[in-house]
Amino acid sequence: MIATLTGKVFSKGFDRAVVDVAGVGYEVLLSTDCIARMPENGEEAFFYIHTNVREDAITLYGFLEEKEKELFLILKTVSGIGPKLALAMLSGLRVGEICRAISGGDIKRLTTLPGVGKKTAERICVDLKDKVAHLISGSVPLAGGGSMVSAVAGSAAADAISALMNLGYPDSVARGALGKVKKQLGEEAFATQKVEVLIREALRALA
Repeated sequence: MIATLTGKVFSKGFDRAVVDVAGVGYEVLLSTDCIARMPENGEEAFFYIHTNVREDAITLYGFLEEKEKELFLILKTVSGIGPKLALAMLSGLRVGEICRAISGGDIKRLTTLPGVGKKTAERICVDLKDKVAHLISGSVPLAGGGSMVSAVAGSAAADAISALMNLGYPDSVARGALGKVKKQLGEEAFATQKVEVLIREALRALA
């Protein structure tokens, strides 16, 4: 079983990447959150891997952090949740947010996740309430340092996050993209940018 991968990013898609390890390209399925935070093409990346073996396929699911993989495996223990749905859930919210919703029985919050209905959300809370508390933590770090940008209501950053979410990007992905922009521009320059500039640069970071 493949447990980790270290190699150069050959290509990135919406939900997967190809990682070149000593001349062999491994296709790794990733959450959109991981796609937004991972290194660019040609740069070296490290992934925690879950190898899913079926009769007709061997699929690699990748994670930038060990706690993301751990939550993925915990979610898969719930009846009706397979690896694709578990990965989709990690695309919708950060690990800490999902775990807080589960621990607090926040059904409404969980049903905002892709593919999660009320009955599934209720089952998740019942089955996992006592299994995820240790994963609750703060913000998720970005590849290469830094963290997801926090935004004051009414600020250009907050408006940019809202606009990206209206385009279909999850909150965590939008914040991760703006975190990259902030790192590139520097904190002072970032704070003075207009919302349209932040949106444009964030979309470039997501490309």
